[in-house]
Amino acid sequence: MKAENFDYSALPQDAFELTHNDINAHVDRNFASQNYWKDAFVRFIRNKGAIFGLIMIAVIIFFAVFGPNMTPYTYESQIIEQQNLAPRIPGLENIGIFDGSETIYLGGGKGVEKNYYEEKGFDDVYYWFGSDTLGRDIFTRVWEGTRISLYIAIVAVIIDVLFGLSYGLISGYFGGRLDAIMQRCAEILNSIPNLVIVTLMILVLSPGLGAIIVALMITGWIPMSRIARAQMLKLKEQEFVLASKTLGASPLRIIFKEIMPNIIGQIITQTMFSIPHAIFTEAFLAFVGLGIPAPMASLGTLISDAYKNFTTHPYMIGSPLIVLALLMLSFNLLADGLRDALDPKQKDM
Repeated sequence: MKAENFDYSALPQDAFELTHNDINAHVDRNFASQNYWKDAFVRFIRNKGAIFGLIMIAVIIFFAVFGPNMTPYTYESQIIEQQNLAPRIPGLENIGIFDGSETIYLGGGKGVEKNYYEEKGFDDVYYWFGSDTLGRDIFTRVWEGTRISLYIAIVAVIIDVLFGLSYGLISGYFGGRLDAIMQRCAEILNSIPNLVIVTLMILVLSPGLGAIIVALMITGWIPMSRIARAQMLKLKEQEFVLASKTLGASPLRIIFKEIMPNIIGQIITQTMFSIPHAIFTEAFLAFVGLGIPAPMASLGTLISDAYKNFTTHPYMIGSPLIVLALLMLSFNLLADGLRDALDPKQKDM
């Protein structure tokens, strides 16, 4: 029988049953509503690269805090009799690795195996990363230098948040002539090559943390200011901002209470990207003579000093270089993961 000729009125009342006759029938299970930060956290933990970066940062911070106290040496103690000793680690020396031996290359490229621990009778002496030309423990100095590099990273974050963020938000909110003047000033500073800035600082400032902080203050805040200005131009005409203006809110309240919380994701991401840039800036300044003065150590100064002995004792440059590379790589991986997690446009559909 055809469907159009069927008499449905002849069927009993219980012949049909309404399926999903409950309140949950109208809930979209594929795109259920959930908290923004919870959603971002779920996306973040799925990013293996970001998790690896976070773990490596935690490990490096642990050694930066406790590493200098793991050996009987200090970062400035010198034992001239124990200079230029290769890495030697208890336990591993018994299996033929990190046993204090190194290959010394003579003229013509011929290598000679040497173990100064055995030649000088240092049976109970261990330098996990080796010792430098002044008999200082490289292990202690590397983690002491990591402290300095992390301190510089914190300074970069403070400069970005306090100056770069405020500069960009104010410039974008007021617009007009003020915005044009502020942006031209930022472009002028950004157009000056870093080499020129460093050369001028060598003439004016003495090496140390002060010179590094000044270098970061000159141009390090500009990327943050640009991102903050772009987000301000995007959001300042939104309905919630117009409502705040109508209710008589002051410009500063609108900028820092209404708009800034809505761009916190971009702020966190840019802050994470600025940290490895600041660490690299310190290493660069150390190479041109504006690093931390002796006997203090930083990763940049350690690499700069070890570079002079690279051909004879390459182990001296290995440990600070690896720590610096891991530190920069980890922060970049973490920043990439945060950017993907905090950007709603990256949500899987």
